[in-house]
Amino acid sequence: MSAQGKIHGVGLGPGDVDLMSLRAHRLLENARHVAYFRKEGRSGRARGIVEGLLPNDAVEFPMEYPVTTEIPVSHPDYNSVLSAFYSECTAHLRALAEAGEDVVVLCEGDPFFYGSFMHLYERLKDDVPVQVVPAITGMSAAWTASGQPITWGDDVLSVLMATLPEEALVRHMAAADALVVMKIGRNIEKVRRALQAAGRYEAAWLVEYASMEGQTVQRLSEAEGRITPYFSIVLVHGNGRRP
Repeated sequence: MSAQGKIHGVGLGPGDVDLMSLRAHRLLENARHVAYFRKEGRSGRARGIVEGLLPNDAVEFPMEYPVTTEIPVSHPDYNSVLSAFYSECTAHLRALAEAGEDVVVLCEGDPFFYGSFMHLYERLKDDVPVQVVPAITGMSAAWTASGQPITWGDDVLSVLMATLPEEALVRHMAAADALVVMKIGRNIEKVRRALQAAGRYEAAWLVEYASMEGQTVQRLSEAEGRITPYFSIVLVHGNGRRP
């Protein structure tokens, strides 16, 4: 029997190829099988980041989400549909690894930070070797783009998903010293209301496409009426203890 192959969950960073790790770059240059998530009909943002880096003969396995925003996350069908999808993807990757093939799974940002790869990892880690390559997160790129440190001294940083109920957002926003709010998109008005209720609105910044082409940085209050893309992050910087 051939030795088992390995599944590599490779973090690509926030989008700028220059911010990718050397380990990730080496794995990409030598990849035989490459898997990545994408929406149906799209090329996939992770795949776009590595354009020109993969070997010409690499076998690609695009994993197309069955749902994205068509079903609310609270709908009973949401988890069941995605669970079946992740199980199908896992079966394909497991079969490749059991046949002795290494597979590079492309992951935007860091694989263990709110990423889809985590669902594959939990289903694969007890059956085949899985290696995770960490990376710079999108939120790190966002606060760097803002030109201000996100935390000082003993500041408490909260990372919130804009998909949370509004009352939960208000509670967390009021309790933390510094904030990162992700998954904005169509939730932008809810985020605005929550920040206003928590008394943090005037201190909030909006960063779109951090480290990517089209990056913008502005105060959230100056972007009234804007339709924000999914790849947007709202920041409230801490102002804690310092020498």
